[in-house]
Amino acid sequence: MDYEELFQTFKLKEKDVNDNLRRQQTARGNISKSAAKGDLKSLSKDLNTMDALISEYKSFLQDIRDLADNFDAQTYMENGDFAKQMLSYCKSLGVDVKGDFPVYEMFPYQVKIDSENHDVYINSRRMPCVRPQYLVSDIKQNKEKLMKASFNANGFLNELAEAYDVLTLKRKEKQGKEKKKNKRDLELLLKDIYLVMAPMQRFRKDYDIQSFAFDLSRLCASDVELTKDKRPYRLGPGRNPKENIRFLDKNGNETFFGTIIFYSQDAANEPAGK
Repeated sequence: MDYEELFQTFKLKEKDVNDNLRRQQTARGNISKSAAKGDLKSLSKDLNTMDALISEYKSFLQDIRDLADNFDAQTYMENGDFAKQMLSYCKSLGVDVKGDFPVYEMFPYQVKIDSENHDVYINSRRMPCVRPQYLVSDIKQNKEKLMKASFNANGFLNELAEAYDVLTLKRKEKQGKEKKKNKRDLELLLKDIYLVMAPMQRFRKDYDIQSFAFDLSRLCASDVELTKDKRPYRLGPGRNPKENIRFLDKNGNETFFGTIIFYSQDAANEPAGK
C-alpha cells in the first residue's frame, strides 16, 4: 500500500465517521427534546441510541488508527515508490523537477526526502509524512503565488549592483596597490554576491539561495537592463559547474548562471546584456 491507496481507504473510513456524527447530532437533538417534554421512556431509548453510536464512532476511529499505525512509511519512502509517485505527479501537474533521490529541485524550491523520519523538506519547511500528490500540488500553488507577487526589478538590480560594488572593493583591497591600478571590471560569483546580500544565517533562512535564483529569473524576464547609475550588467556561466545557479527563464527553459559583471560607465562600449 502506498500513500495514495492509504488516503483512498481513509476517505471511506472518513465517510463512515461523518455519517456517524450526523446520526449523533440527530440523537443529541432527540435527547434534548425528550428531556424537555419529560418523556423518560423516549429519553432512555435516545440515550441507548447515543451510546451505540459512540461505540461505533470509537470503532471507526480505531480502524483509522490501525490503518495509520500499520502503514510502513519508511519502506515506502526508502524503496523509491514515494519518489516515483512524486515525479509522476510533477509530470501530470506540469511542475519542473530535476535531481535524484533524495534531493530534487522544483524551481524555485529544493525538495529533500528524509526517509528515515518520513518527512519531506521544501527548502527549510518540513512537511511530515506528506502524500506525493499533496506535496506537488502545494509546490505548484506556492509557485503560482510567487509568480503573482509584485517584483521590483529595478530595485533588485540596484541591490545586486550594491553588493557587487562592496565585494569588488574588498577584492581590490586584497589585491594590493599595484593591482589596484587595474580598473578592469571584475566578474564575480553570484553565490558570493548572495552572501553579501544575506550575510547572516538568520537572513539566509528567510531569503535562501532558491529565492535568490527566483529573483534572478524574474529580473532576466523583465526589460530592466541598467542600474540607476546607468551601468549594464551581464550574467555568465561559472568555470566550475558547482558555482552555477539553476533557474528557469520566462519560457520555462532551464538556464545556468554562475557569475555577474557590472560594467563601469567608462566601459559602456563593452557588450552588455543578460
